[in-house]
Amino acid sequence: MDFRVDRLHRSRLLPNPEEGVRVLVEQAPRAEVWLDGLVLKLRPSLKVLYAIRRRIATGAIAVFSIWFFVHVMFGANGMVVYRQKKAEYRSLQREIGGLQQDNQRFTGQIKALQTDPKAIEKEAREQLHYARPGEVIFVSPPSLAIPESKSARK
Repeated sequence: MDFRVDRLHRSRLLPNPEEGVRVLVEQAPRAEVWLDGLVLKLRPSLKVLYAIRRRIATGAIAVFSIWFFVHVMFGANGMVVYRQKKAEYRSLQREIGGLQQDNQRFTGQIKALQTDPKAIEKEAREQLHYARPGEVIFVSPPSLAIPESKSARK
């Protein structure tokens, strides 16, 4: 590839610094007159604004305070959400406590079934309906649900 530059193009001529200062000095009186006219037009509005500046500041502070209060109370991490989360935390803690108690009870039952012959015998009698020689076991029949038919409704 050939990167040689044959001739330099002047895309834009930059003005002389002296020319820029001369134009600025020539245009300054026009700019001053325009600015004076603008100040004369805005002076009554600026006087009123200056006179009520404390009321404006007080109003702005009041609006900001109200907005801040609403944000703190009802925002994404406000007091309402905080209290809901705190109540949910308490209920989960209670549920965890109950589950831990169940876990300890079941662990005790497992250990008893592994080591205690009386616990093994009790479970065999209750679940498998085992009996010792000479004992009679009475088992009540399961309750039967009678399906409701059209003739029973009449």
